[in-house]
Amino acid sequence: MDVNGKRVLVVGLGKSGVASALFLHKRGARVSVSDAKSPEQLRNEIPALLDAGITVETGQHGDRTFREQDLIVISPGVPFDMPQLARARERGVPIIGEVELAYRFLKSNIVAVTGSNGKTTTTTLVGDVIAASGRDTLVGGNIGTPAISFVETATDQSWVVLEISSFQLESIENFRPKVAAVLNVTPDHLDRHYSFENYTAAKARVFENQTEDDSAVLNADDPTCVAMAKNVKSRVCWFSRLREVERGAFVRGKEIVWRDGNREQSILPVSDISLKGTHNLENVLAAVCIGMLVKAEPAAIRRAVEEFRAVEHRLEYVGTVGGVEYYNDSKATNVDATIKAIQSFPGRLHLILGGKDKGSDYTVLNELLAQRAKRVYTIGAAAAKIESQLRGVEVVHSETLDAAVKRASETAEAGDVVLLAPACASFDQFDSYEHRGRVFKDLVRGLAAREGERKRVTTPTTGGIS
Repeated sequence: MDVNGKRVLVVGLGKSGVASALFLHKRGARVSVSDAKSPEQLRNEIPALLDAGITVETGQHGDRTFREQDLIVISPGVPFDMPQLARARERGVPIIGEVELAYRFLKSNIVAVTGSNGKTTTTTLVGDVIAASGRDTLVGGNIGTPAISFVETATDQSWVVLEISSFQLESIENFRPKVAAVLNVTPDHLDRHYSFENYTAAKARVFENQTEDDSAVLNADDPTCVAMAKNVKSRVCWFSRLREVERGAFVRGKEIVWRDGNREQSILPVSDISLKGTHNLENVLAAVCIGMLVKAEPAAIRRAVEEFRAVEHRLEYVGTVGGVEYYNDSKATNVDATIKAIQSFPGRLHLILGGKDKGSDYTVLNELLAQRAKRVYTIGAAAAKIESQLRGVEVVHSETLDAAVKRASETAEAGDVVLLAPACASFDQFDSYEHRGRVFKDLVRGLAAREGERKRVTTPTTGGIS
């Protein structure tokens, strides 16, 4: 793909937008960028762009900016149906996303992982599995490093493992991963996709350009994934924790088994998985499938799983204060993820819910909350909607995360669990789910520090009061 001398507009200045703009500039494109955020909000991004001589528009998406472009590259957070993009499309301007742009320059083997939940854990684990087998491995996409950043370092022998969101899949054209996985599909981002059918169709696009030389990994326990397989052209490999499959990974007794037709082998004991929750067993099964498909040694897969620990902000143990355990699952940005988080604990939960609503139905939480939760603490813009839909559990309106943690710490008893699993996006009060998770951890550390100070002052010792 030759961009030298081409007029290219990059829309959205998140990580991928900035990386795309600088990448295109280095290759001789005449780059401009546009973001509706204010200059103050973009103060960390703008200097590098201006230093490179890139034209920066902030505070709006001006119609004139979108005219007379040879190519438009959009960031994941930019709605694909934005009016300015629709008008550019009518004028015949090609519009692609950062993942598609990266694909056109990458010569590496690509593994793409998508799904409503478990993407980050599975993507990270797959990277560990492939690296443990001795291959050059790069991990990023919707987590960490934008795909476009790998073009400079990846070779034709590298394996690039990408977490891919539905937003990124909206804007692909030729993107073709050697192995693609859909872990599960449950309602999410309905504020952006408008319907579950549209959301599912976006997820299915990860298989769109694959051929029979490629592999598709799907969840045999998820009805939407099963239906999706009917239109897949590549070779389907299944994973299941509930039944044996003809080709793929499954649980038999206390072992994870890989089967390919008539050939079977045990990969590892289920007891080697340190992660909490049955959903993480599914994530491991998916990673086993991908590992076997890329010809990783079973011993390397087992070693990677044994050594793997929870990814930050995903059912992450933060600490115990006054006998109460605190867990950070800020990445639980939809209702299904919150259900899985709740199911990871037998009960005695103090659950923090809320943030920016994504068109979700919170009534599906009621039965589980009645069984396992002592209280729910609501925060953020979605609080009123959540409170109107919850039944059978005490709800404490808390407004902010700070207030929710304080109230939970005051009412929780030794043996209880305080869980941040918000079922909402973070963008009403935080920059990202990572920001929300870091704030939660800081608040818990503050509680621990105060608890430590109290003990230091009041605990008797042989020398009197310390």
